[in-house]
Amino acid sequence: MITKLTRRTAMSALMAAGMVVSAGAGLAADKIQLRMATSGSETDQRSVAMAEVFAPMVADFVDYQPSYNGTIFAQGTELDAISRGNLEMSITSAQELAQFFPEFSIFTAGYVHQDAAHQVAVFNDPLMDPFKKTAEDDLGVKLLSVMYLGRRQVNLRQSPDELMVKTPADLAGVNLRMPGTDAWQFLGKALGAAPTPMAFSEVYTALSTGAVDGQDNPLPTVVDAKFYEVTKQIILTSHLVDLNYIAISKAVWDDMSADQQAKVQAAADAAAESGRQKQLQKEADLVAFLEEQGMTIYEPDLAAFRNQVQSMYLESEFAESWPEGVLEQVNALGN
Repeated sequence: MITKLTRRTAMSALMAAGMVVSAGAGLAADKIQLRMATSGSETDQRSVAMAEVFAPMVADFVDYQPSYNGTIFAQGTELDAISRGNLEMSITSAQELAQFFPEFSIFTAGYVHQDAAHQVAVFNDPLMDPFKKTAEDDLGVKLLSVMYLGRRQVNLRQSPDELMVKTPADLAGVNLRMPGTDAWQFLGKALGAAPTPMAFSEVYTALSTGAVDGQDNPLPTVVDAKFYEVTKQIILTSHLVDLNYIAISKAVWDDMSADQQAKVQAAADAAAESGRQKQLQKEADLVAFLEEQGMTIYEPDLAAFRNQVQSMYLESEFAESWPEGVLEQVNALGN
């Protein structure tokens, strides 16, 4: 059957289509838009946790719109975008927050966080309330949950027969490649080593030729960069337990109902926990893989490392902005 298209039927069709579009737009308008900007890729464990855990848990009232690889806001500009009302969510770091509030640098220092569980305990403890309030009041950013990124370990060319590392004193004279900033170089010295600044792309060759004795990175990086081919041991110093925060616009949060806030909070916590467990499992699996490659992996005297590193930080300019007594409170929440 062929229907003759008249002006009247055409107008009727357009009106019907308009009603459908308007209905669809109305449904979308009823939802809260949450644009998530991250510098990570779509396959990054943080991105996956947000897309596969967070988004489905709030799908009934949230229009979740992730953006990857810094496409809508460059890395380091997301917090400012939230503050200006141009963005609703991001995955941010303590390092980025410290650019606005120097006191956040305490969470970037060596041995402040002891492990993944300690990160969660610190984030949920009342000691974090002043930090969170400052971010909310002065930047308009609410920190919802903490994400675990992994533990940095010391990785050396020498075998344990040549150099067994139990305390910081054992790293004396060891040329340890560290990232080039002052903060990273300070951490290398605090560990007891002789830190050597070097571009990451040069590390494999430097290890193979002996230009440096070692490097520090999480186990996934050791495997991805194939450092296990040119090194013989990994000392599980866990000197930096890296983290990110799930951040949301405080203005958007305040516009939500109490029920919506509770659901968003629960979704953020669930996403963070999912990513945390996957990362911990990955680290555990990589220990077995690296041992199969002939690497020796062992834990040193962590108390000796922690005591030296924290003592050096407390005597440095880095600690000048830390609120008095907070480090002791953080330590008390550990093992």
